[in-house]
Amino acid sequence: MSEVKITVKKNGPLLVDGPFELKDHDGNAIAVPRQPCALCRCGASANKPFCDGTHSKIGFDAAAAVVPESKE
Repeated sequence: MSEVKITVKKNGPLLVDGPFELKDHDGNAIAVPRQPCALCRCGASANKPFCDGTHSKIGFDAAAAVVPESKE
């Protein structure tokens, strides 16, 4: 079976490497332009859901670690 690897970049995007499907909120497929694929975490990309580097311009500061007691 093929393996997908997701790497959280410090104050940056999620890098997704390996075969995967990306769909929008309506279930429509979104073409993935390259592998690995960088997905936006800061919410400011002009090319959502993909990262365009805006996080570095706006000073995006992600959580340092997972917060176990956080809830959805």
